[in-house]
Amino acid sequence: MSIYTAYPLYRVLLRRVAVVAFGSLALPVMLFRSDRARFYSYLHRVWLKTSDQPVWMAQSEAAAGDFF
Repeated sequence: MSIYTAYPLYRVLLRRVAVVAFGSLALPVMLFRSDRARFYSYLHRVWLKTSDQPVWMAQSEAAAGDFF
């Protein structure tokens, strides 16, 4: 039983549109920075988030079947 709730579709879509817009706007600046991998990794985590459950927990629950 999960205590986490899924975000409504409009919230997920707005989050993803914002990630694409912010990532595109930041691209010219991030091309010359050494920490761009960390920045785009953060944007990827924001893209994946579809509920109030932490992304790392959702990924670990999804991968649990691979090991057992």
